[in-house]
Amino acid sequence: MDNASVNGPWASEIDFLPDPAAKQKALDEFATYLNPQKVRVMRSAGLDIIEAERSGPWVWDLDGRRFLDCFTSAGSFNVGRRNPRIVAAAHRAIDHLDNGNFLLCSRQKAQLAARLAEVTPGNLSCTMFGTGGGEAIDFAIKLARGATRRPKIISTINGYHGHTGFALSAAGRGAFREPFEPLMSEFIQVPFGDVAAMRAVLDEQTAAVLLEPVQGEGGIVVAPPDYLANVREACDRVGALLILDEIQTGLGRTGRWWASEHYGVVPDIMTIAKSLGGSMVPISATVFTEELREFLIPNPFIHLSTFGGSDVACAVALEVLDVIEETGLVEHAAAMGELLFEGLHVLAKEYPEYIADVRGLGLMVGVEYVEDSLGPRMSYHLSQHGVLAIYSGNQPAVMRLMPALVIEEPEVEFLLDAMKLALNDLRAGAGPNETPTRAPRRPVRDPAKQ
Repeated sequence: MDNASVNGPWASEIDFLPDPAAKQKALDEFATYLNPQKVRVMRSAGLDIIEAERSGPWVWDLDGRRFLDCFTSAGSFNVGRRNPRIVAAAHRAIDHLDNGNFLLCSRQKAQLAARLAEVTPGNLSCTMFGTGGGEAIDFAIKLARGATRRPKIISTINGYHGHTGFALSAAGRGAFREPFEPLMSEFIQVPFGDVAAMRAVLDEQTAAVLLEPVQGEGGIVVAPPDYLANVREACDRVGALLILDEIQTGLGRTGRWWASEHYGVVPDIMTIAKSLGGSMVPISATVFTEELREFLIPNPFIHLSTFGGSDVACAVALEVLDVIEETGLVEHAAAMGELLFEGLHVLAKEYPEYIADVRGLGLMVGVEYVEDSLGPRMSYHLSQHGVLAIYSGNQPAVMRLMPALVIEEPEVEFLLDAMKLALNDLRAGAGPNETPTRAPRRPVRDPAKQ
């Protein structure tokens, strides 16, 4: 993939004036008016970053430090930060459009829905738009219950599907649910990858099974080879629907357009969000079969979203799909993922006292450490070497590495070098109050001036 001619050029250095005082003011205001504990947690992990400039796989702290973004807002920046094509599409849209009247038909909505029908698997051909992943999941559950007239929804332990109403009820982590109980009834969680446990609770009262093909927040847990196919068969046997949550795994993240393609399984309903907005706009989509659309024929206004699929957002999302397709980004993600896995497996052999496992698909990578405290500690040490990486909320021992798919071989090497330096810091006993073996800060400059 030629970033210079198609997606870029990306700036590896940015010409801007660092402002530590402005950074501290922003952190103080965030702590005062938003969330003081988030500031404390991020500071302890070395990630009290105030994002200033952004370009491709890189982000710059307002204090001048540069980071390779390997969190990417849980996989929201597949096409890179401020991809020039996406920025141009957003400018064109704003020059002529606004959000649009949500109650009217929209050309941009129609065009994007038609494109999604082309790129999604099997006979998925109908779309409902929203603003975020939780909203997409909420509608998927509503559609499944409405179309089947059944109550039960089965999801998996440590699964993550958002924090809204129905979506929260399907969450596989008790800490997310317990403060708000009682939640929606008829939601059941079973272990991920356990077909027998799934079959034991699947019955004629089940509206749908809701799964991530790869559990993201759960610790980059990849579905066993035959798991999705067996769940698909079990759903068909009792007339239940299969909902696949591709919010993190979709749009090329795993080296395929959709993670379900690795398993040859087509769901009845699929949810898409995050990178669909190209790091520029909020948008989500719930894509489903024409058969399920029959439920909406007598109920055309049963689910509405004022800003879901706004005209501006749809115009940007159309460009996102074009960029992915025209630049070979899916294949590029697969190739860069192979390089990253190769290097990580070498590190796992070199540092067995810290690394227990390396797993994932494409550029959705999980590094599991031998115990939970190493997740936060490695976030800190990686930050000292220019990498923004965050451990999994449901599995603190697992570091998620999900860089932008536009990452190139030099950035993969930069990440692997940073991992090695961070692991050496652990061996040396370096901590937040000690000096790590950190690389020198790179200067900030404008590549156009070179």
